[in-house]
Amino acid sequence: MQRRILLKLASLPLLIYFPANAQENKTLQISTLIEKDPATSIAEKIIETAYQRLGFHIFINYLPGERSLRSANNGETDGELYRKLGMERDYPNLVIVPVPLLIYDIVIFSNGTNFVVNGWESLRPYTIGFVKGIKIIEQNTVGMRLESAPTLRQAFQKMLLGRSDLVVANRASGLDALNEMKQSEITMLSPSLTIFPVFHYLNKKHAELVPALTEILQKMQKDKTLENIQNSVMAEWQRKLQN
Repeated sequence: MQRRILLKLASLPLLIYFPANAQENKTLQISTLIEKDPATSIAEKIIETAYQRLGFHIFINYLPGERSLRSANNGETDGELYRKLGMERDYPNLVIVPVPLLIYDIVIFSNGTNFVVNGWESLRPYTIGFVKGIKIIEQNTVGMRLESAPTLRQAFQKMLLGRSDLVVANRASGLDALNEMKQSEITMLSPSLTIFPVFHYLNKKHAELVPALTEILQKMQKDKTLENIQNSVMAEWQRKLQN
């Protein structure tokens, strides 16, 4: 008798466990950087799709970079949309969902300043503009002259006013901002400073959701959903650049 019951239970579909507070509230608040750009659009669509498959609805809160991280870490929001690996070292209440959402490509934008790009150290002679709260930039420019700004467009405007020599930013984000500003004087230098994957983070109060969300994202990775979302967003962005 007991054997038959065990066999019946084994044949039932796997039930994904959700914590009690998640069962009561199927809406999550996710914070991210204040500017909408192609990278953010890709991450948004991926994460919205993943949570929908888990029966959750998410709202995106657009905040300045550092405030976005602090809000997720303090539990004011339920998570951070996408950041680099290792954020939990400085924000211990964040738990990574270990499936990369997309690849971030950090490059240099210049308004007439030309030099041989040879890693982060080659930036030292210059004043560097960037969006405050972008940790990969802050961590690799310690001791250099920095000119932070709340948004990428403001960082570019500061460079045009002579407050900085360079702006360091994500490639697609920078090109999108320049296109919207109708700014052709600013050019992009090569090669890239660094290329790395970014990941979704949840506040630890939702840690029990991580295994289920990881499984869903892995399936989306395997069935090409992640790739299709990225291709769709980038194709739309390319059309916008050509207009």
